[in-house]
Amino acid sequence: MRNAMMVAAREYAENARTKGFWIGILMVPVLLVGAVFVMRWLESDATPTRHYIVVDQTGRYEDPLQQRMDLRYAASAWRSFQAWVQRNLKEELQTDIQIDFESIPAMSLDNFDADAYLDQLIEADPAQFEALLQPGGFDELVEAARPQLAEDAGEFEVPRRFFESVGVPTDLEIDATTAEPEEVAEALKPYMRGEKELLVDGEPVQVFATLIIPADVDSHFDPVDEEDEPEEDRGTIGAISDAAIALAGGNTPPPVQYWSGNLADSDLYNRLSTELDRELRQSQFVKRGIDVGLVSSVQRMAMPMKTLDPDKESGKEEVSQADKLREIAPIGFVYILWISIMQVASMLLNNTIEEKSNRIIEVLLSSVTAWELMAGKLLGIAAIGLTMLLTWIASAAFMLWYWASPEAEMLTSLASVIFDSTLLPAFVFYFVLGYFMYASIFLAIGSICNTIKEAQNFMGPVMMIMIVPILTMAFIPKDPHGTLATVLSWIPVYTPFVMMNRAAADPPAFDLYGTAIMLVFANIAMLWLCGRIFRTGILRTGQPPRFKELIGWLKRGD
Repeated sequence: MRNAMMVAAREYAENARTKGFWIGILMVPVLLVGAVFVMRWLESDATPTRHYIVVDQTGRYEDPLQQRMDLRYAASAWRSFQAWVQRNLKEELQTDIQIDFESIPAMSLDNFDADAYLDQLIEADPAQFEALLQPGGFDELVEAARPQLAEDAGEFEVPRRFFESVGVPTDLEIDATTAEPEEVAEALKPYMRGEKELLVDGEPVQVFATLIIPADVDSHFDPVDEEDEPEEDRGTIGAISDAAIALAGGNTPPPVQYWSGNLADSDLYNRLSTELDRELRQSQFVKRGIDVGLVSSVQRMAMPMKTLDPDKESGKEEVSQADKLREIAPIGFVYILWISIMQVASMLLNNTIEEKSNRIIEVLLSSVTAWELMAGKLLGIAAIGLTMLLTWIASAAFMLWYWASPEAEMLTSLASVIFDSTLLPAFVFYFVLGYFMYASIFLAIGSICNTIKEAQNFMGPVMMIMIVPILTMAFIPKDPHGTLATVLSWIPVYTPFVMMNRAAADPPAFDLYGTAIMLVFANIAMLWLCGRIFRTGILRTGQPPRFKELIGWLKRGD
């Protein structure tokens, strides 16, 4: 055993000096930091302002549409102001924002819907957001918040607009308000293709999209006049038809046309479509004599609901955000488990092939047995893997602590899920056993190959096996005790990944402990089988053995 530990120490030292080790150490922290800052950059700076044209041939949709788009921008900017205050509050103050609009509803991150929340902000009191649209609209709020902010808070930068409406070009040869929609679209195509540009505040901009609202689109939604109804259709049917639209008779309205050459970015389309539908409904309420304010009041009503878990102890059944994250967190653990095992086991494969091709193996085997060499290699690379994992966990813990705040409630909940549950010990347990399972296979492959090219032929089947946990990791949490999850749990090569995926769902004790015991014995068997191949193949040169020859090695052991 002493010789094996010496080999393990050598393996650890040799690999700890490689670039691959340090790249692996830094990979997760860099990805975590990069993901946060890249997402923020993409959201704030990378996506350009989308300029669009509205051709409203009805003459009544453009202004309400623009007003609604302006209010949504103001509400979005208000959220940015809230976040800025949260980030810059003095440490001694409470974390709740003290400067707020009285009528604005509180924001809960459970089942949070950003669009719905912005709508709530606007509906609460649109006049407050209209004031923010004026030049210097945020100045008074910033000054009111100053006493609560740290000295290095800096200035609040009002976010730019992501969607901005521009007028119809004045050089069109047709009257866009009266021409056929197809003619209008044809006249505007050079602007949408980038062949022509519009001037906005003296700067040339390209038109991202064009919205064309046909002149007669409203007539297809108007209420049916009761005087025009046949006498025999009145009564109950008449009460229904009074609120009906001509669409019921198969009279399809001309569609509103949305023209854009960018099919991947649908944000503007979704926003314009939603706001047009909203304005259409508002106008139809008015035409039918329905109180719009009353309708808005009713639409803001929501049935209070809470999610409860029957498996939780009495008095604590309510499901929190942390509970929801706990259900999906194993997916991330499975992905990291897969990457870490692959990375570390591949390192072992490459080292073995390199040492074999350089004849270093022959020198080592002059001092230790094949079993001691194999054990030392497995332990040394396992220590490398654990070092990388512990570094990743420590860096993740620091980042979650650093970013934890009321503004980042999800990160705070995620930290509690990871570090205050059994997920982390389970991850370490399944990493160790999963590593030895696959590392022994990779080590056996390395022992019978002289080059990486030869090893790739054997790696193909192994990769086909290892891809299954990745393909199924999103489905298993949805049915953690189903047939698929249960069957895969009892297949040793999949057990670490599948049981890690089921860890948050409290799998049956039989599955939990049974698969753990089975996995331990499967590791012993795999180490024994691969050890026989390693002992025979490590000094072999020439072409790799055929499958029938490998079977013979396992039977004879020599």
